[in-house]
This record gives sequence, structure tokens and C-alpha cells, in this order.
Amino acid sequence: MQRKNRELIVVGDRVLVKIEEGEERTNVGLYLPPTAVDNQAVQGGTIVATGPGLPLPSPDAGSDEPWRAPARETRFVPMQAREGDYALFFRKAAVEITFDNERFLVVPQQAILALVRDEY
Repeated sequence: MQRKNRELIVVGDRVLVKIEEGEERTNVGLYLPPTAVDNQAVQGGTIVATGPGLPLPSPDAGSDEPWRAPARETRFVPMQAREGDYALFFRKAAVEITFDNERFLVVPQQAILALVRDEY
């Protein structure tokens, strides 16, 4: 994600989630203050960037000849989450960061419970 000549790169199997701001409302129409929303175990947000995924070990990593140069570039297990998806994830697994005065959450893919994707 690029902003003002700076780039934020997400590494590994993590995703960058835009935090939903504002108060939430219950089914009967009552507004919940931010302190009540913070106590919920699950949170949602829109994914704005993803990492490359988990790196796969090289097939010759366990070789008896460690001086040999690796035969191929690093390959990754692809991420299931994509930019633009809406993710529901465990709040406790997320780490809050601030980038260019905007709040985001960095969430590991294993903490994501469900993804909502608009197909078009």
C-alpha cells in the first residue's frame, strides 16, 4: 500500500485491515459505545493489503551439500484473502498500527474466521 512516497509492505501470511470506525447498533436499534464494541471477541474490516503467504522450503534444503546455491526462487503458499474482501477475525490476534495518521490492524491469516467477497 503506497501513500505519500512511502510504501507499507505486509510480510508473510498477514493481512492489513482497515478498521471500521463509528458506533455499532444492536438489532433493536440501541447504539453501542466504543468501549462495549471493544469487548467483543470478533471484529470485521476491509482488507487493504496482503502479504505473499507462507514461504515453502526449498526441496534441496535438507541436502547433504549445504554449499550448493538454491536451484529456484522462494515460492509461497498463496493467501486465501484478497484485497477488497471483508474479513471477520479474532480481535485478540490483531495488532493495531498507525500509518500516515490512519489506523489499521495487522491480522495473521490463521485468525481470520470468514471472508465476504463480492464477485464481479
